[in-house]
Amino acid sequence: MNTIICEAIRLRKIIKFYYDGYERIVEPHTYGIHKDTGNEVLSAYQIGGYSSSGRIPYWRLYLVNQISNLQITDETFSEPRSGYKKGDSRMSIIFCEV
Repeated sequence: MNTIICEAIRLRKIIKFYYDGYERIVEPHTYGIHKDTGNEVLSAYQIGGYSSSGRIPYWRLYLVNQISNLQITDETFSEPRSGYKKGDSRMSIIFCEV
């Protein structure tokens, strides 16, 4: 999945996937290893799909091992969203970022 996520970030492509059984549509910004848990995580701005909190659009941190049916769409985003910070401090290793 690393290659697909990094390709989407590099090309600034919107991705969609299932997480907790529901479809999510996001703009991926940073993919790496969480510094506290050691889990692979994706920091993304959710723009569509399901949200248990009902807050869309909004920033989310997804556990990559819980993502399924990941697809890169043809849609792109031009700039990082407000609130994006290069070198996400929650991650000890960053594989790729906007």
